[in-house]
Amino acid sequence: MNAITRIFALLKKDLLLELRQQYTFYGVLLYIASTVFVLYLAIQQPETDVWNGLFWMIQLFICVNAVAKSFLQESRGRMLYFYTIAGPGNFIIAKLLYNLIIMLIMSLVSLGLFILMIGNPLINFFHFLGIVSLGSVSLSLVFTMLAAIAAKAQQQASLMAIMGFPIIIPQLLLLMRISKAGFGETFKETALSDMIWLLSGLDLLVIIMAIILFPFLWKD
Repeated sequence: MNAITRIFALLKKDLLLELRQQYTFYGVLLYIASTVFVLYLAIQQPETDVWNGLFWMIQLFICVNAVAKSFLQESRGRMLYFYTIAGPGNFIIAKLLYNLIIMLIMSLVSLGLFILMIGNPLINFFHFLGIVSLGSVSLSLVFTMLAAIAAKAQQQASLMAIMGFPIIIPQLLLLMRISKAGFGETFKETALSDMIWLLSGLDLLVIIMAIILFPFLWKD
């Protein structure tokens, strides 16, 4: 069995577990819907900057809730089993892909609920949609790596928050800045493309770090 086959077998396993344990998935969806509904009751149709800031802050907390459980369901015995049949590199790549898919779905649902309840101030919708997709990938990659580190501790969620927020704030500010293009703000073409390439480069760096560092963490 080659590496790609192992990765997709592990990814399929996680997706099947998600389908069987739907209460966790629906729990996050309920969190999104209730949060957006409370925002609608509180502010209804805010200004574009407020709309943008609230959207990305909610994506941050959604990512923490969605990704934190990805390593909680793996017991020590199951991790040892995966170590023997797949190896740490294939395992972490499968986790990155799984959390990427889940976070992308959550972000699209959140965007739809935002537009439905809080209004649609977007001028370039598809531009903003692309940034949301890129942003959900970035957030899921960072918090998957942090969840892998925090899984060795007993208090995973709190440790993720402590480690994650100082790391994610610059990335979140960059996403807020780029996403303003979806509201009609003009950028120099080179400036916007440079910020997108910077964000993509950070994502690639996180993937490389996860593949390199996770095997050492696995042996602990």
